[in-house]
Amino acid sequence: MIKVKNVRKVFEDMEALKNVSLHIEKGSIYGLLGSNGAGKTTLLKILAGIYKEDSGEILIDNQPIFENIALKQKMIFLPDTLYFYPQYTISQMADFYRSMFPSFSEERFQKLSEIFTIDQNKKIHRLSKGMQRQVAFWLALSTMPEILILDEPIDGLDAVMRQNIKNLLFQDVAERAMTVLISSHNLREVEDICDHVGILHQGEIIIEKDLDDLKADVHKIQVAFKGGVLPDSFLQNFQVLYKETRGSVLLCIVRGKKEDITAKVQSFHPVIFDLLPLTLEEIFVYEMGDVGYEIENIIV
Repeated sequence: MIKVKNVRKVFEDMEALKNVSLHIEKGSIYGLLGSNGAGKTTLLKILAGIYKEDSGEILIDNQPIFENIALKQKMIFLPDTLYFYPQYTISQMADFYRSMFPSFSEERFQKLSEIFTIDQNKKIHRLSKGMQRQVAFWLALSTMPEILILDEPIDGLDAVMRQNIKNLLFQDVAERAMTVLISSHNLREVEDICDHVGILHQGEIIIEKDLDDLKADVHKIQVAFKGGVLPDSFLQNFQVLYKETRGSVLLCIVRGKKEDITAKVQSFHPVIFDLLPLTLEEIFVYEMGDVGYEIENIIV
C-alpha cells in the first residue's frame, strides 16, 4: 500500500531523513515512534505530499504522492498543530471539506455529530484545544479517507473522547480497510491500537516490526545465583540492552526469543529467575539506549 524506499530529505545544512525505508500494509495501523527531532513530522509531511523528498521514492498504490491531486483526495493528514480558516464555524469548515473531497459523506458527518456533540454554528477558533481536535477528527472521518495520517492525534483529548476516537479508527480499519499512520509520544496509546511499529532515530529507521514480534523479542529478566556471585560468562550469552544490580539480584533487559533466553539462563542454575513482559514504552526506552539515546537510573 505505502512503500518508502531510501528517502532522504535535507533542510539547508540539516539532514532530516537519511535513506529511510518502510512498508505499510493496507488496512493496518502503523505507529511511527522516535526521539525528539528524529524526523517523524518531516516523514509524515512527505507521505502527505506536503514536502518532496530530495532522493528516494515514495509510492502509494504504486503512485507518487507529490502533486497527485487524485491521490491526495483519498488521504487526510492531521498535523500536531491544527489549522482552520479564521472565523469559520464547524458548518462552514464542513462545506470546505465537501468541496475538496468527493468522498465526503453527509450521512457519516451527521452520525458523527452524535459523538462530537459540538454546536455546528460555533466558531472553531473559539473552541478549546481538545474540542478543536474533536472537530478535526469529525471532519477527517467524514471524508471516508483511505489513508489517515496522524501527528500527535490525541493531544488535548479527555479519556472518554480518546476511547471514542480509537473505536472509530478500529471501525474504519475493520469495515473499509482504512490505513492509519500514527506518530505519537504517548506510547501507551500507540500500544493499544497499532499492529506495526517503526522507530526513527536521527533520521534513520532503526527498527520496523510487527508489534507482537517486537514485544516477543525483548525481555526483562531477574536472576540471582548461590552465594550472590554472578558466573563469569553469564552476560556473554545475551544481547544486553540494559543491566542493573540490586543487591544480589541482577536485572537485565535482553533481546532474543523467550525460549532461548530461558534455556540459557537455566543452564547456569540460578536460585532466582523471573522473565517479565515489557510495555512498548519500556522497549522504546531500552532500544533507544542501545543506540546511545538513554536516561540514567531507569526505574523499572
